[in-house]
Amino acid sequence: MTNKYESPLSSRYASEYMLKLFSSDTRYSTWRKLWVSLAKAEKKMGLNITDEQIEELSAHIYDIDYEVERAREAVVRHDVMAHIYTYGLSCPKAAGIIHLGATSCYVTDNADLVIYRDGLLYIKNQLKIAIAKIAAFCDTYKDVPTLGYTHYQPAQLVTVGKRASLWLQDFMSDLEEIDFAISNIKFLGCRGTTGTEASFMELFDGDERKIDKMNELIAKDFGFDVCFDVCGQTYPRKLDSRILNSLASIAQTAYKTATDIRLLQHDRQIDEPFQEKQVGSSAMAYKRNPMMCERVCSLSRYLMVDSENAGLTASTQWLERTLDDSANRRISMPEAFLAADAVLRLIQTIFGGIRVNQKVIEKSVKEYMPFIATENILMEAVKKGGDRQKVHEVIREASMIATQRLKDGEEGRLFDELAKSEDIMLSKDELESVLDPSKYIGRCVTQTENLVKKAKAMTKDMVETEEKKVSL
Repeated sequence: MTNKYESPLSSRYASEYMLKLFSSDTRYSTWRKLWVSLAKAEKKMGLNITDEQIEELSAHIYDIDYEVERAREAVVRHDVMAHIYTYGLSCPKAAGIIHLGATSCYVTDNADLVIYRDGLLYIKNQLKIAIAKIAAFCDTYKDVPTLGYTHYQPAQLVTVGKRASLWLQDFMSDLEEIDFAISNIKFLGCRGTTGTEASFMELFDGDERKIDKMNELIAKDFGFDVCFDVCGQTYPRKLDSRILNSLASIAQTAYKTATDIRLLQHDRQIDEPFQEKQVGSSAMAYKRNPMMCERVCSLSRYLMVDSENAGLTASTQWLERTLDDSANRRISMPEAFLAADAVLRLIQTIFGGIRVNQKVIEKSVKEYMPFIATENILMEAVKKGGDRQKVHEVIREASMIATQRLKDGEEGRLFDELAKSEDIMLSKDELESVLDPSKYIGRCVTQTENLVKKAKAMTKDMVETEEKKVSL
């Protein structure tokens, strides 16, 4: 604990990888790598830069003197200029060529693009791990009948695995969104103060081919194939909106999934993992709350709202550049990645130890099976010569009586009521012969198997990660 505010996303929820990725060390060492790459490309294009200068810059990428940088920024009130100054003190021979022809967004924006790309790749793998765990759950319980709900009222039967396949399909859709976002990240390159590359027209004596080659070389150093066709001083902020929307999409699915589990835990049908010594309440010692699912919902709600920042920022960028994006992006972008990371790791933990209480589910199914079977009973009675409209009315009246008994805390005994009617034309034994739940689950098994197969194909290249669990 410290005497200064610390974001809970950092102190409690996010993984060590994501914390490192968005750290000052990663950000500012990437700036220095960009300056090295710029110098190398400019040298190849014929500018008067020596190998000795490049070697000096390369040797001091990670030894950042933050005390010097903070003191300098306090004077110049410009973070990039403060870092150039600090870097120059470590590299006196190369100090004069650092940032040559560039504007601040060369390092700030390109570094962000590298970090966001790497963050999305990590999120993609975490999402695949979550999908694989949910797919395994679906496959395990694909043929276990359970009561379906519409409007949170009892409806026809589904299976436990088929219900979970709804969650699985949405997460698979989110994976497609992440892939789309990754595939559309382009590099900014070194484009100058208004995106015209005018400074490089001066440096390269109007040779546009050298400018294109320089940007191509720099982009390649950081794993990018193409740069944006045009830009102002910054890369298009629409990209931020696309990135945060893909992360918010994960949050939407996670919220729905966790809420469903919370509802089912209330009905004692499913339990999220609960450790042996875990405390559910400081006052009510018997409590076993769905704490992880509640946390998923809480963080997901934050992430969905946070994503609105990017759209508002993109829509308010004046002409070639305005700086009212900077402070917002410093907060909203990293926090979104950290939140998405935490949500996915929680989902993985939940499905790594989720418990299905099959006896409770069987009891619920048994209680409602007579009602669910009434349509089949109607068909059987008509086959035996019954009048469809009369049989329908008998079933309706008997169902109301049985439902009221349930509300009074008694057994419904629907078949006892139906057996009394001559219009039904079925004995109680004949009525009960239609009560096998497996006859009422439709194509649940096949549908689930088909989706699980697709999920396995999507996740075959995932990499299991061992992350320090931070207050999950």
